[in-house]
Amino acid sequence: GPGMAAGDLTKQDPVEVRVALGSASGAHLFEPNALTFETGRLYKLVLTNPSKTKHYFTSLGLARSVFTRKVQVVDEGGTKAEIKGTISEIEVYPGGVAEWWFVPVAAGSFSDLHCHIKADDGRTHAEHGMTGTVTIR
Repeated sequence: GPGMAAGDLTKQDPVEVRVALGSASGAHLFEPNALTFETGRLYKLVLTNPSKTKHYFTSLGLARSVFTRKVQVVDEGGTKAEIKGTISEIEVYPGGVAEWWFVPVAAGSFSDLHCHIKADDGRTHAEHGMTGTVTIR
């Protein structure tokens, strides 16, 4: 017969992982820039932007390897929006916070985490060092 998962994945408590997009000093980076997830676990990836410019969190490898439960836009007053369905990148404005709730469903290693917004000098934030890796075990 068909295989069945051992448990209801929708009832898990999420593992919270926080990533800063940029820095208050203006550096273009992800902090941390190496992320590791485990298949079958629910994650709440909290993306914060302490900088004065918007940033993208883009990893097609990650996006193709997870089931997205939802993305939330939050502020001090609580949740302001909830997005459901396929997500390929998240843009976070200065001072903003977004939460990406997902369950990894396929293992892999991806070196495609980047921000492709262009800086004032015409180079992308990734060309300034805003890159990273994602590993799913």
